[in-house]
Order: sequence, then C-alpha cells, then structure tokens
Amino acid sequence: MAASMPAMNLGIRRPAYPAVGRRSSLNCRAEAENVPVSSSKSDAGVSNGTKLGASPPFYTVTPVDRPTRTPHSGYHFDGSSRRFFEGWYFKVSIPEVKDGFAWMYSVEDPGSYDRTTGGLEGVVSGPKFPGVGAQVMGANDGYLFQYDKDVQTFWGSRHELSLGHTFVPKAGKAPPRCEVNPKEFLERVDEGFQVTPTWHQGYLRDNGRSPYVKTVDTIRWEYSTKPIYGWGDVGGEQKATAGWLAAFPVFEPHWQVCMAGGLSTGWIEWGDKRYEFEDAPSYSEKNWGGSFPNKWFWVQCNVFEGAAGDIALTAGGGRRGLPLLPGSFEEVAMVGIHYDGRFYEFVPWAGTVEWDISLWGSWKMTAENKFFKVKLEAISDVPGVTLRAPTADQGIAPLCKDTFFGKLKLQLWERSVSGADKCILDVTSDMAALEVGGGPWYTAWRYKSTIQDPLRTLVGLPVNVEKVFGSIPELKPPGL
Repeated sequence: MAASMPAMNLGIRRPAYPAVGRRSSLNCRAEAENVPVSSSKSDAGVSNGTKLGASPPFYTVTPVDRPTRTPHSGYHFDGSSRRFFEGWYFKVSIPEVKDGFAWMYSVEDPGSYDRTTGGLEGVVSGPKFPGVGAQVMGANDGYLFQYDKDVQTFWGSRHELSLGHTFVPKAGKAPPRCEVNPKEFLERVDEGFQVTPTWHQGYLRDNGRSPYVKTVDTIRWEYSTKPIYGWGDVGGEQKATAGWLAAFPVFEPHWQVCMAGGLSTGWIEWGDKRYEFEDAPSYSEKNWGGSFPNKWFWVQCNVFEGAAGDIALTAGGGRRGLPLLPGSFEEVAMVGIHYDGRFYEFVPWAGTVEWDISLWGSWKMTAENKFFKVKLEAISDVPGVTLRAPTADQGIAPLCKDTFFGKLKLQLWERSVSGADKCILDVTSDMAALEVGGGPWYTAWRYKSTIQDPLRTLVGLPVNVEKVFGSIPELKPPGL
C-alpha cells in the first residue's frame, strides 16, 4: 500500500519523554502487561518497564485509482441551500491499552451562512445551522468538541476521501483549501485538521460546550494508514454500503463504509498523555443527507481473538423516512464482515436481517442470505459517552451514546442444503465499538427487516453508478 512506501518524513516530532507503542494487527490479542504504550509528559526521562518504540508515520500524497477506494468517498455537497450535512468517522484501536480514539467531523448547511435563516429561504427550505464540528472520543472515555459557525474554511474533495478545516490559522497565513504536506499544514494551521485515506493530522482545542461529559482540553496527532479492506472483496469491485440508489437523494441519510479495516502508525497527544502505535487497527465511514435517522444502532470491531487472519465487522440499522411519503418510515439494517480477503454482506434486499437492541447494554443480530448466515451478540457494562449528531431541527446536538469497551461474540456459517452448516468464524472481542442513537427509546427495539418487490429487485440490481458516469465525468454527481 502507498502509506507503507518510504517517503520524506515531514513535520514529525520525536518526543523527548518516553512514549512507546508496539505492533498490532486487525486480529490480535492485546498483551498490555509491562508494556507502557502511553506516558505523561511530566514523566520525561523516567523508565517504566520494557519499551518497544513505534515507527514514525510516513506521509504520501493520496494515490490515484487506489484499489480500496469505495463509491461515495467524496464530498456530496451540491451547492444548493437545502438542509444538508455530511459527517465522517475515523477510528484507531490500540489493543495494548484496550482503548482507542475516534474523530467525528461534520459540516452542516454549507450553502447557507445565515444562522437565523429568516425570509423566504427559511420558509422554503426550513431552519439552517451552518457550522463545522470536530468531536473526539478518546482514551478513558474522555471527550473533546470544537465547533465553528464559519463553514467557509472547510474543504472537501468532490470525488476522494479528503477533507479538512482550519479553526484558527497561523498569524498571517491563509488556511489550506486542499490536501497539503504535513510541514505546510503545521506552518499554516494553528487549530484544525486534515485527513485523507492514508494520512491524518491536526490539533484541536475543546471550547467548553460539553459540561455533561468528562472533557480533555487538547489533542494533537499525526498518523499514516495502510488500507486493507474497503467495502468488498480484496482486489474486487468495491461496493456502495447502502446500494446503488445512494447516488441519488432518496432514502436519506446515506451511509458508506470507506475503510472497513486498515493499519495505522503514528502518535496521539491526548491532554497530557502521549500514545504511539504501529499497525494499529483502524476504520472509517461517513453519512450525508438532511439529518441522521429517527433512531439507530451500530456495532463495529477490528480486534478479535479466536481466529487467524484479518477480521473486520460493521453492523447497524436505522429508522429512516421514505422518499415521496412524508411521515412514513422504514426500518432497515445490515451486517458486513471482511475476513481473509473476502467480504460477507447481509442486507435486507438480498436476505433478512433481524435485531434485538436494548436501550443500552445489549446488541443482538442475526442475518442470512442465500449462502451464509451470521449471528452477533454484544454487551456493555459501562455507561458510555454521550456524542453529538446532526438533527433536522436543532443542528448538531447530543443524540447518541457510544463505548469502545463492548464485549462481542461473532459467528459466521456457510449454509448447507444438508443442514450441516460449516462454521467459518467463531470469535470474540472485548474492544467492540457500540452505539445507540436518536429515539426516544422507550423499550427494546426488536425487528426483522426484509424488502419486498418491486423495491427489492430495484435496490438489488447490479448497477455500478461509477461506471455509468465513467464516460461522462462532467455529469458525475458530487461524492461518487
């Protein structure tokens, strides 16, 4: 992968204090005993057990035609003034400390700079909440949130997973408007971020908007990533997570897993702690549309015990509005598993997906298609962290709860006509990311999702929208 190729190391600061990591993989057993992978800045020069130094991250320009690129990698904003958000999620798990970090970026209503949205525009298209948010859920259930009402310094690539924002520029410097090398970023940006499929860096400062959670004042980071799984077989065609109709403004909000699994190397300074890591399991996804679903749940994990090979799980479901039928909703869900180079997909237009999700603490799913079936069960015995999500009538607001400490059991079988199904996977984890959101949730959410014809046939058509627009790129919708 491009991120693993030798390159000039730009803007990487090696610490004078001890901060070490150790090599990980997508499928690994954490062995944290006597391995201090984080340290306090105040502990400079203090030896505290065996140290394994992590390699520094290496920056490379985003490669063209990378094999793991998924549909909908780009920024979907079409220039209109309609209510619109796009959100991105990037996670790094550090098995050696049984913890992780997740960055959640969002831009809202970039076509409107008037927060009051008075006059005709407000009547026609509803209330607007222009702004850029950067949330971080970090180690020990810490949280940081920086928000900016000015969307003009946010940038996103139209057709690639590349975006950034400058909250505070360096004195006398213009904010970047596209991907720049790390040294230039540090010279031009005081507070902000940039992220690509293979590089992520930034500095954020909490601006005191979250008195209900345990906050951290600052985070600084730089890490490179080697993508392993997109959303499809390794070496095969990468798929749209929500099907080909996600190319059009129906069934909003849309969802795309951009990197089901990768390996990241670099460092994170979280308050007064520094974490270094090498080949740490990582993940990225995105959403876009008018607002988040009415309610939803989500399960994601890249760190398993019990099997060899790289394993990545993503599952989730939501209650979303139906196009052309105001006030009508549908409940859909999916399970996606990458294992040993192959992608196992369970979606309601090609089978059934069933779930039983409690208000908090228990996630159960079963699904099957013509050839395979899957079962997952997860629990959380910690209270979780309250996070924000874009809403239709309040802008970005506290709306969901997450944890990195879920305990998960995943089983996958190949179906047999004889009834003796073959077990492909039977693995566990104590580092699953779990989430519930929206609501209100009054009772457990139990449902069996199937899509009936003619919509089942329509959604399941093998349409490659990217190829359709390949000959007429000037008509290619933003985001694809």
